Amino acid sequence: MTTHFFLLSGHVSLERLSWLEECLKFFFVQLYPETLMHRAPAGSPGVVLLLTGDALYSLEDTETRQAWEVILSLASVRLVCDRQELELRGITVQRLKMKYPDQVIDNNSLSADNRPSFWNDVIGLVRQNRPPLPDAVGWLQNESPYMHLSAWYGVNCLSAGLAARLSPELYANLDGIHIAHNGQKPTEAENIGTGLMEIHDRAVRQGLPSTFLACNRCATARGYSTWDDGNGSVISTCTIKPFHIRDMNAIIDRFERSHIILSANSGSIQFPKKGAAVSFDRAEKSSTAPPVTVLVTSNPYSTEHAFGALSFAVACAHQGILTRVVFIEDGVHTVAGGHRVPPDSVPFNIQEVINTVAGSENLHFFVLVPSLQKRGLAKIKDLNAVLDIGYPGFGKILFYPPGNVQAEHQRVLVF
Repeated sequence: MTTHFFLLSGHVSLERLSWLEECLKFFFVQLYPETLMHRAPAGSPGVVLLLTGDALYSLEDTETRQAWEVILSLASVRLVCDRQELELRGITVQRLKMKYPDQVIDNNSLSADNRPSFWNDVIGLVRQNRPPLPDAVGWLQNESPYMHLSAWYGVNCLSAGLAARLSPELYANLDGIHIAHNGQKPTEAENIGTGLMEIHDRAVRQGLPSTFLACNRCATARGYSTWDDGNGSVISTCTIKPFHIRDMNAIIDRFERSHIILSANSGSIQFPKKGAAVSFDRAEKSSTAPPVTVLVTSNPYSTEHAFGALSFAVACAHQGILTRVVFIEDGVHTVAGGHRVPPDSVPFNIQEVINTVAGSENLHFFVLVPSLQKRGLAKIKDLNAVLDIGYPGFGKILFYPPGNVQAEHQRVLVF
């Protein structure tokens, strides 16, 4: 059975559940209407929603819980909750579980140490539909450690992957590069640096490669000391041993490979097997790299997330990866209103950046109209390269395989 999955660990708003609901309806109604029956035929595709962290609060909030009930009314949707995080937050899912006993799962499978592990469930989905070992699992880290649990989630995900003999790969971007800092000594949290060192050492003992890369632009901006050793290698005295500070292209090289790559809020959409009768999206340049869909959900300027998402998308497209950027939720402020930056100002006008890279091969921009309408906004006319889409168009981006792209899946990354 083909399984698509989404990992959600951050705040899940009603708006996010709304577009997720509409896209799932599009998927099941348009592509697999037989799954809408009470008991779907054996082998029908399914969707698994993996919830941990703050995303779990949406399960007991009255407004968002009702939205979850609509999503779970789709018989081929399963909800897997992190039991440890539920208990930490004092959250119960019994109401949903009583109504959907076969779809709401709050008891995680056992790991090698015989303890329940949500991340073992995640890796189980990563391994599903994958070729035989050897394989790898990647994690893109955009947030700093300690202020955000996402770094701890990344360590747990890679550790669980290593237990399943998946080579660990970590890509540090934006504030995520701080997970590489040497000499971390937290007193009230698990040591992220030590956790990463342990993963690296375990991989060495198992004879598996490990790849830990940090973006040099982000590292330089944050004061990480680097120099060239004369052989083209960039060395840093302030990072833990396994990490290497490299040009973003070195990170994107890993995205050209076929393994599953996750982040704190992300998804993996499996494409139908060759020969399957299914509708295709527009024809694209021939490629074997998994496409990347970047969801820009944050306001521009206040944080680096929107600009970082654009930089990441441009880097992917430049190396031949089909990349779609969707402005959604608060990210629609990026394409609304005429942005004006003072002359000779350091900050970029992000709208000018979009127009500059518009038309680049392998790169497409979209804005979700319902997110604009919710805020009473309209896309500015100067951004002709950003196409308006509704829920059906968004569903098509997520679930229709692009023509000429010979990949097994696509990656969805939320910025």
